[in-house]
Amino acid sequence: MAEVLKHGITPEAADAADTKVRDTVQDILTRMKDDPDGVVRELSKKFDDWTPDSFRLSQEQIQACIDSLPQQTIDDIKFAQKQIRTFAEAQRGTMHDLEVETVPGVTLGHRHVPMNSVGCYVPGGRYPMVASAHMSIVTAKVAGVKRIVACTPPTKGNPHPATIAAMALGGADEIYLLGGIQAIAAMAHGTSEMSPVDMVVGPGNAFVAEAKRQLFGRVGIDLLAGPTEILVVADDSADGEMCATDLLGQAEHGPNSPAVLLTTSRRVAQETEQEIARQLETLPTADVAGQAWKDYGQIILVEDDAEMLAEADRIASEHVEILTREPRWYLERMTNYGSLFLGKETNVAYGDKVIGTNHTLPTKGAARYTGGLWVGKFIKTVTYQECTPEASAFIGEYCSRLCAVENFWGHKEQADLRVRRYGGKNA
Repeated sequence: MAEVLKHGITPEAADAADTKVRDTVQDILTRMKDDPDGVVRELSKKFDDWTPDSFRLSQEQIQACIDSLPQQTIDDIKFAQKQIRTFAEAQRGTMHDLEVETVPGVTLGHRHVPMNSVGCYVPGGRYPMVASAHMSIVTAKVAGVKRIVACTPPTKGNPHPATIAAMALGGADEIYLLGGIQAIAAMAHGTSEMSPVDMVVGPGNAFVAEAKRQLFGRVGIDLLAGPTEILVVADDSADGEMCATDLLGQAEHGPNSPAVLLTTSRRVAQETEQEIARQLETLPTADVAGQAWKDYGQIILVEDDAEMLAEADRIASEHVEILTREPRWYLERMTNYGSLFLGKETNVAYGDKVIGTNHTLPTKGAARYTGGLWVGKFIKTVTYQECTPEASAFIGEYCSRLCAVENFWGHKEQADLRVRRYGGKNA
């Protein structure tokens, strides 16, 4: 039976924080319906000290951001985007249109149709998430989305050059210097200078995630992404230094980022806890990572691989590193995860920044029922049907009887009309 050596924050405390966020977002979104431009400007001034004549960046402003960067940074952005584009194109290649004759004269099919417009949110603040531009914009472009809007908050009153460069190089059609709830609401409702989009995607803080949740239905969303998570699955072949490094690497995202070690080795558990204490003494982001580990860190000791597998699926973490002798044993058996990182040679940072898989992934147990952002999220699979006259009469007789069972007389008449017209019978 699993033994929890270190507990995280209580569920009650987490729920209280969620309630406060929900109420704040609801109030802002209600106000946005009546005065979108005014509320956007008010919140941008309040949270970002940013009230420009236009939130949309001009081509000259975008080019100035690109020109301000070292060539190495531009090359690195292009390299990362190439990896993401290559994988997204390969994924798109697996999505085929379908047409099949189910009975003589009845043709059914589906088509994969890209969305017309998408809004991509790229977080800023303490950590300008340059990579999030790649993950959403490049992937939407590969999917064939016609209009891609990108929003990111200013950094100390100015555009973050690398983020803007990544947006532009990724293929964004419109770039706005706008963050937080106001950016999500603006993309959903539209403003005087921004037409609304059909879907909003991308990670963000708790307020951004809650805004997406409350706006779902008015617009589509990719998924409800909460604070980033990591689960390290380790047997006795692992070492405390690597486990600690990878746990803290994700914990630095925010003070409420869960970081969990799941292991069959008491030695690894003890070494990891000691290493975390040691590394927090020198880690530049120790203020954030240390708080996250204190409140949301866990160490769970289990008896064997079978129990470790069961616990990993129960936790259903966003990022799961498999630091074991046979990592592919877990690939073949695990079902609940956002993304798997197999073996000691890879890590979550690779996936977050450059390797090619998407880093917008399910959190808070959502990996039980959904995967993360990928090219297919930007595509609607829509169906169609077609009948020959003979097939219409044939299907119509079945349809007529089934409609009568349900007392749908108008539906029945649709079928009966075709039977009379195409079947040469009096229905």
